[in-house]
Parts: sequence; C-alpha cells; structure tokens
Amino acid sequence: MAITAKDVKDLREMTGAGMMDCKKALAETDGDVQAAVEFLRKKGLATAEKKAGRIAAEGIVTTVVSDDAKKATIIEVNSETDFVAKNEVFQNYVNGLATQINNNDYADMAAFLAATSDIDSSATVEEHHKAMVAKIGENLTIRRFESLTGDAVASYIHMGGKIGVLVEAVCDNYTDAVQEAMKNVAMQIAAMNPSFVSRNEMSQESLDKEKEIIVDSAINDPATLPKPLLNAVLDEAVAGSAMSDEDKAVIAEKKNDKYLFNFLSNEGVQVLRDIANTHKAEYVENKIFNGLVDGRFNKHLKEICLVDQAYVKAEDKESVGQYVAKVAKDNGCTFEIKSFVRFETGEGLEKKNEDFAAEVAAQING
Repeated sequence: MAITAKDVKDLREMTGAGMMDCKKALAETDGDVQAAVEFLRKKGLATAEKKAGRIAAEGIVTTVVSDDAKKATIIEVNSETDFVAKNEVFQNYVNGLATQINNNDYADMAAFLAATSDIDSSATVEEHHKAMVAKIGENLTIRRFESLTGDAVASYIHMGGKIGVLVEAVCDNYTDAVQEAMKNVAMQIAAMNPSFVSRNEMSQESLDKEKEIIVDSAINDPATLPKPLLNAVLDEAVAGSAMSDEDKAVIAEKKNDKYLFNFLSNEGVQVLRDIANTHKAEYVENKIFNGLVDGRFNKHLKEICLVDQAYVKAEDKESVGQYVAKVAKDNGCTFEIKSFVRFETGEGLEKKNEDFAAEVAAQING
C-alpha cells in the first residue's frame, strides 16, 4: 500500500511521534493506521501528547553568541526533572535551538515553531520537538527566547544553566578588556537581578508609582516616621479612644525609647498606622517626610537600576556605571551598557512537589 504525506501527517497528529518514525511505522504495518499507532506505542514513540500535560519547571537556560559578537540569543527550555536537564542529549538539543534562532530572525515563538528544524530538515521545529519529548521520555517545553543585536554583545551562564544573561553595549572598539568588562557586567546581572539599565529607562509613570509605594510603606511603618511626626501620632493615639489603656500606658512610659514598638500590642501598632494614614495628604507636603521618602526612593533605584548598583567585584564603593566608564576611559573608546536580558530557569512556574511515599501508598490502596 502506498504511503501518502497525508497518512504520515495524520499519524503524527494522533501520536506526536516524529515524521520519519511515523513513515516507518506505516511502512511496517502496510498503511494500517491503528497497527501503526500500536507499533509506535511499543517503541515508546507515541507518548509526546500525553507527556505534554505534565509540569515542566526544571530545565536549562542556554546562550549563543555570533562569531563577530554582534548578535546573541538566550533560550529557556524546561524539563520535568533536573536529571534530564543535566543530560548531554538534552543540552545539545537546547544549544541547537538557540543556534538556529541566532542564525535567523523569528518574529515570535509561533514563527520559530513553524520553521523547518535545522536539526531535522524533514520536520518543523515543533514536530522535531515532539520527537525529542518521546526520545527523552519527559515533557519538554520551549518556554521563551530573546535575541540582542548591537555593536557588541556578551553572555554569561551561571550554575550550569540555572541563570543566563545577555548584555548589549554601545561600543566603537571591542577590545579584550571591553569583552571582559561585559562578561563582568553579565555576572553582576546574574547575581543582583536589576530591573533596568538605568533610571532613564523608567517612565515617569513608573517612577511616580515607585515613589507612591514608598510613601505608603513609610506611613504604614510608623516606627520609621520622622520623630516630630511620630510624636504627633503618639499624642493623638493617647488622646483618642481607639487604643487600649495598656498600650497608652506603654507610650506614656516609653515614648522616647527606641524599642517602644517592641512593647506595643499588634492592635496598638495598627491604631498608629490608621492615624498616620489619615494624615497622608499632610505628610506628602512635609519637608522632613519628603526627605525620608527621597532617601528610600534613591536607595531603591540603586537596587533595581544596573548602573547605580554597587559593583560586586569592586573593592571600594564603585558603581557599575563608574566601572564601565573607567573601562571606556582606560581603553580610549565609547562603551556604555545599552540593554540586557536575564532568564532564570523555572521562574514563575509552579514546580511539581513529588511525594513518592504517598504515590506508592495511593497505588497500593487503589
């Protein structure tokens, strides 16, 4: 019986097995679809669709950089277990995916999955992926990828693929020293997980939102309010009826004690929060309170903005921005960090909590 392309396609959709495996199965069974399904099942190839429902929160992040260091790609592919993530076949597969992306331009994941696989030219990336699921025996998920293109790019992989980073720089002379500096910056990003290159990337709306959060957090932590404002809140609490007599007595005795809040009840502290919140409009106009907020705001920006962060490899208090500027000066070149991408394996995914004892017990009882 002649095997048509449609027959192979239909069998692939039914089983999730690879194209060549489906073709072979149909040839072995004289085109009998049901027998071909059984053939694939016996070979362990018709399992990809079933595996696709299982949680894949392990895996690895891999990066690939072009030879001219002007384009780089980062990809995360998830597996069910860390054991598979350490498998050389799996790692080579992920590296192959990253290489294909880096050698091409795909608008999104859908376009990449629909493209012809560089690993198996007889299949699309998605079709070959299903074959890999069957081969490896676990659900695998191509979760995300991103590419950077610029004057210079560099990458860094941490903990064997648990964290991956790409860095793009504006640079007119990509020396060995600049390359090393970019690698160091990538390590900084892996360790400190900034959100932005600099505060210039943040919209005014984002800046206003961050400041609003700091204002609210300061008001809801009355112990940290400037002393004049805190004393006014304490006086109002003592004069009011919401606070218990016990807490009022504590305030009367320890008002100037820096450990005052250790002696107040949770209910008493909540009363102080409530009072402070009624004065929010007044506080945002207060010079002392604004000084407190600005200090916290600037500290927060130094934590989330890469160039403002303290450079972890510096012996002094040099920032990342100062380190990059020094490298540029020492090498007589233009060198600025433009963008970065940081992937952490499984971030945001719910990991499966295996309880093998309970699973065995359930099977026995079942």
